[in-house]
This record gives sequence, structure tokens and C-alpha cells, in this order.
Amino acid sequence: MIIETVQLNKVFKQAVKKPGLAGALKHLVTQEYVYKEAVKDVNLQIKEGEAVAYVGPNGAGKSTTIKMMTGILHPTTGQVKVCGIEPYKNRIENAKNIGVVFGQRTQLWWDIPISETYTLLRDIYEIPQKQYQDQLEMLITLLGMEEFLYLPARKLSLGQRMRADLAASLIHKPRILYLDEPTIGLDIVIKKKIRQFLKELNQSSHTTVLLTTHDLEDIEDICDRIVIIDKGSLVYDGNLNTMKDTYAQERAITIEASSLITDVDHRLQGYSGIRYESLDNANRIKIYFNRFEIKATELLNSFTSDYEVLDFKIDEPKIETVIMKMYAGNLKSASELGEKS
Repeated sequence: MIIETVQLNKVFKQAVKKPGLAGALKHLVTQEYVYKEAVKDVNLQIKEGEAVAYVGPNGAGKSTTIKMMTGILHPTTGQVKVCGIEPYKNRIENAKNIGVVFGQRTQLWWDIPISETYTLLRDIYEIPQKQYQDQLEMLITLLGMEEFLYLPARKLSLGQRMRADLAASLIHKPRILYLDEPTIGLDIVIKKKIRQFLKELNQSSHTTVLLTTHDLEDIEDICDRIVIIDKGSLVYDGNLNTMKDTYAQERAITIEASSLITDVDHRLQGYSGIRYESLDNANRIKIYFNRFEIKATELLNSFTSDYEVLDFKIDEPKIETVIMKMYAGNLKSASELGEKS
């Protein structure tokens, strides 16, 4: 395993100050503390070349876990190993194996051209010139950085800066890439470009990707496996499509006809567990059905015999819907999960 955690725990000690002047004075003399468990008994194994989404609500423990994997924090108890080493005990060696991108922070030098930032990183990581040149040329081409390579970071747009940050994190060809909200605030075109790049990087170079994000399209476009953490504990770990099959069995088909569709109840009476809604003065209907029990073509054929169907669209379940259902209380514990991919 390229990343492995065993009974990983992190507890933070936080000072508590009571309100008012009396509380402030007492706090100066005698401090009281509370202990918060940010990560609780996390057991996680990630194989080399996997693309894994690590998601959960705010305060769930995602960032704390990543910080322990990068060596910024050390565990209170338990163990984390990355490429066979404990990150907080050997930060320099660990840094050679990982790249990190935080969507709201930059690792670029603000006032110097991007190209010079990469030269500095070459020297920091002691990258051989030939390897550096080949990797840089590949990143410039795939990320489309030719137009801003010689501009300082302060003059870049958000999309340009994110691409430059991605290149900076990959200049030393790390085995693992940690991504924290890599597409936050970006427009649709740039988001798509970055997602395509990350997917290609994962597939062609077998770079292990661990992604934390609230953008669920990032998850669907980049990852095959999803791990969900809530209140410090893992609550789901499995294949993304398997999760959708388990928690998102409902599919929808929208049918548009040239005239009013007036006898929907009659045409659907032979199906169980089905519902529908009329759209646009009943010229269009949207039918919701269990995709494992009913075929969309069956429903479509129920209307084509008597109506001129102008168009139809099938909506697949979205990961956002799945996770919302899971957070709402339909979530299995990690011990009840089936096999991982």
C-alpha cells in the first residue's frame, strides 16, 4: 500500500474561556481545557495508482487526516505510513514523494515569473536537469501554460494560478498528489481542463490521487473510489459506482411530445414504485423509476405508439444526491460495506 493508516487518532487540546470580565481574569490565572477528537480510529489503505475521493462535511476530519499524511501534524495515537515511511518523522523524504495543491492557497513566489518558481523548485528537490526539462515541457503542454509562463504569480487569473500550482506540485514527479478543493472558484472551461488533466495523469503516470472537495463533479470525473468521513470516523469506503448502485437506484426519463400527454396514469399503471410530474403544460413529463427493475426503453415505448415523441432524456443518479441521502441517515457503517474495488 502506498498510503496506510492504522487506528489513526488525532486529539486537539483547546483552551476554554468563560464569557465576561470574570471569565477573562480567571483564564489568565487558571486555564481550562477541552479535548476534541478530530480523527477517530481511521483505518485506510490506498494502493498505488488509485484515485480516491476523501469527502465529508466541514469539520469532519478531512484536513486533519491529510495533514498527518503530509507530515504537518503527528498522530496522537495510531500510525500513518506513506511510501513506507512515517511522514512526521521524515518530512524531507516524504516531501519528495508527494505533491500538494490547496485551492485557496498558493505555493508560487508572488513577485517572480512562474518559470523562475519552477527553477527554484528544481533546485530544492535536486531534480536532474533532463528530468526537470522533460517534466516541465509535458506540464506546460497539458495544462496550456505557454501564455503565462513568464508572468509573476500576482498577475495571473485564478484559473491560471491553479494550473501553475498544479505544475509546481508535479514538477518533481511525485508518486502521490493531494488535492484540496482544486477547482474552487474556477469557471466551467478551466474546471473541465483541470479534471481531464488529473484523470490523464492518474491513468498514464499511475500517480496516486487523494482528492478532498465539495464539488461533486470533481469526484465523478476524477475518482473511482470514495471514502466518506463524518465526525472523525470513516462511514463509507468503496467503489463510486457501487455506492451509486446502492444509494441511488432511482433514475429519471423526460419525454417531450408534440401534444398534451393526458393519460399518464393509465399508461403507467402496470409499473410499481413509479412516480411522475408534468412539465411545460403537460407537453413534457418526467418519470422517476427504479433503474434495476424497469428499463427506460419500456417507459418510452409506452408513449411512442400514440404520441409523436419529439425528444427524450435520461438522467442518471448524481453523486450529490447519493451523499445527501447518506448524510440524511441512510448510511451504512464501514463494517457493513461490501467489497471495495
